[in-house]
Amino acid sequence: MSWSEKISTSDWPATVQSIAGTVVIAVFVVTFIIQAFTIPSESMEKTLLIGDYLLVDKFCYGDSGFWNHVLPYRRIRRGDIVVFHYPVNPAQHFVKRVVGVPGDRVRLINKRVFVNGTLMEEPFVQYIAPDRQAYRDDFPRTDSPAFGVTARWWQEMRKLVEDKQLIIPEDSYFVLGDNRDDSQDSRYWGFVPRENIIGRPLLIYWSAANLSNDLTGSPTAGDRLYHLAYAVTHVFQITRWERTFRMVR
Repeated sequence: MSWSEKISTSDWPATVQSIAGTVVIAVFVVTFIIQAFTIPSESMEKTLLIGDYLLVDKFCYGDSGFWNHVLPYRRIRRGDIVVFHYPVNPAQHFVKRVVGVPGDRVRLINKRVFVNGTLMEEPFVQYIAPDRQAYRDDFPRTDSPAFGVTARWWQEMRKLVEDKQLIIPEDSYFVLGDNRDDSQDSRYWGFVPRENIIGRPLLIYWSAANLSNDLTGSPTAGDRLYHLAYAVTHVFQITRWERTFRMVR
């Protein structure tokens, strides 16, 4: 047996142990602390753009019970950007901004948000539509639903309107996109249950232009492989350097 074979034979248990430990740590981090997420639509522009790749903090909001008293968890607040399982189809991940928390009374007047009778300052919001839509811009409206409103939400929403304000129930959150005129959000499908919220975006670790626009709908494995190859070979050309490693607020 050669010297190299002796080294290999004697070291393999330690190597396996080291690899196993690394895998366990990686699985723990991905499962409980950090998750990667890609922005799929324009609904959060200009805060978040299609092609932004995020690291999502799954740890910050924690859960109910004993651990809330010993770990640095905090409550979900108005103004927080959150990633969550889309209530209509939990297999999809959405990202929006929290506007109303449990107990709040929310309404929109001419696109501006009022919470508990107070006008909210929202410097991050953009308005792009030249037209006016009563349901979208003066929410909540109980006279007739707009296009895109789910039947379940239309029935539920009308029961929670009082004095032209929507009352947010317990363990529910009202979310809107920063691109306020082009966002399918709580106005159209309802509240985000607390249990659906995954965490909040921390960092844009990479931002790529002209990469995700062609992957809308249901891209095939071949489409994804092509885009991956294109990204690897054109990384310097497509990277939005001014957005990469930017904190999300």
